[in-house]
Amino acid sequence: QVQLVEFGGGLVQSGGSLRLSCAASGSDFSIKAMGWYRQAPGKQRELVATVNNDGNTNYADYVKGRFTVSRDIPKNMMYLQMNSLKPEDTAVYYCNADWVFRSSPQWSFTKWGPGTQVTVST
Repeated sequence: QVQLVEFGGGLVQSGGSLRLSCAASGSDFSIKAMGWYRQAPGKQRELVATVNNDGNTNYADYVKGRFTVSRDIPKNMMYLQMNSLKPEDTAVYYCNADWVFRSSPQWSFTKWGPGTQVTVST
C-alpha cells in the first residue's frame, strides 16, 4: 500500500510563492506517475499538473508559466513550485499517485493524499 501526505500549504499574498511537497511511503510499491489537483469551495476537483517517471509534465492552462511540478524519484517525493499566486488559486491541493505493487505489477491503483490548504489573499 501507498500513503501520500502533502505539506507546505498556507496563507500567502497575491503575487507571492509557495512550494508544496508530497511524500509517498509504504512497502512493495512502484509509482508510475504523480500529479497535483485542487478543489476550491463549491467547485469540482481539477487538474493542476502531472509528471511521469520519464519527467514528462502536463499543466492546466490556468497555471502554465506560473507553476512547476517536479519529482525526486529515489526519495518518492513530488513538488509543486507555485509563483505569481492569484486569489483564484485558493483551494485545497491534493497529491495523486498511480502505483503498482512491485511483486504484482499487472494491477494499477490510484491513491490520493488528504490535501493541504492554499489561501491567496488580495
